[in-house]
Amino acid sequence: MDNRLQYIAENYEKMKIGVDDSFPFHCTMCGKCCINREDILLNPEDLFRIADFLHLTPKEVVEQYCVAYIGDTSRMPIVQIKPQGTIKRCPFLKDQKCSIQEAKPTVCALFPIGRCVCIQKDQALGDNTPEIQYLFSDPGCGDTSESHTVREWLTSYGIPVQDPFFSHWQHIMLAVGGYIRKSEATSPQPVLEAIWSLVFQSLYLEYDMETEFMPQFLENSQLVLGAMKRLASRVKE
Repeated sequence: MDNRLQYIAENYEKMKIGVDDSFPFHCTMCGKCCINREDILLNPEDLFRIADFLHLTPKEVVEQYCVAYIGDTSRMPIVQIKPQGTIKRCPFLKDQKCSIQEAKPTVCALFPIGRCVCIQKDQALGDNTPEIQYLFSDPGCGDTSESHTVREWLTSYGIPVQDPFFSHWQHIMLAVGGYIRKSEATSPQPVLEAIWSLVFQSLYLEYDMETEFMPQFLENSQLVLGAMKRLASRVKE
């Protein structure tokens, strides 16, 4: 578990905040949240929106602005914005402003709010969709001259309080990651490489930019889950 996740786990109850609770924060556009960052991760929806905004494909965005790797804990392909220079600046920071403001990554739009869901290990997709929990801690930048509710903050960026994509993505991460961890115990490296390539291509890259994202994501995620289940059944045989 990395330091950030460890901190959240140890301080979860203190950090929880209700959607109609207020928090003090005013962005002074200092740019501090865009430097010394090696943790700006993109989910498939983020990647699609950025690609659409820049008139690129998801693959081109990854090649030009990101690095992809396998998560130590999740064992899933992870896409991270690649920081630049000695100050590890986000490549989209231009003149102290976000050059992709309208399509900025969800983690950046939410800042200084975080979110998570609690999913039971054996909970199936679509079964009692878990409530998204929101977290707040001192951001270390800006000032406290304004007060906002979580609901107001999310609405200003067009993010649903109960975000169906986020809930589904957490399920997929947990389920597919579980299949991959089991495969790692029995499969040779070339097979694992093929699995990671399939998951990465299907969940992050294979989208028609002229078509709505969510239906494509749901179809792709079901294809990946189906492939993982078939692989698991063959291993048992």
